[in-house]
Amino acid sequence: MNKKKWIGIVSVYSIIYTVITLLNSVLYLGNGIYEDPSGNWHELDRAIILLIGIAAFELCTDLPVKPLIFRYIIAYVPSQLSAFGYVWFSGLREELAKTAYRDIWINFTSLFILLCIVNTIISIRKEKRIKLFKNI
Repeated sequence: MNKKKWIGIVSVYSIIYTVITLLNSVLYLGNGIYEDPSGNWHELDRAIILLIGIAAFELCTDLPVKPLIFRYIIAYVPSQLSAFGYVWFSGLREELAKTAYRDIWINFTSLFILLCIVNTIISIRKEKRIKLFKNI
């Protein structure tokens, strides 16, 4: 990978982590919770789960697999399983919430779908530009 690609990956990771952390803080404060009950482990867990998803997504989006939906499935399945594995291992450190697996599935899948939508829009725009320049 080139330097530009790495800068893009780090930027996407940083922006998403920041937005998720701020949203989490706002939701806690809105519910009258002034400190994260899970503490620093919660922040590290969020960072690792996001890293799993971003890494899998970035590694798989350039695969020469058609159609695009198959490429996304190839990225999603192992990364979701890795996220479940991480949740299981974190259960060895502390007791998991009863909804831990459901929560990680909802959060991970939602973010993954959002990344797929953004990537699809970017891919369509690139294809249109390429066709436009070929016609000139």
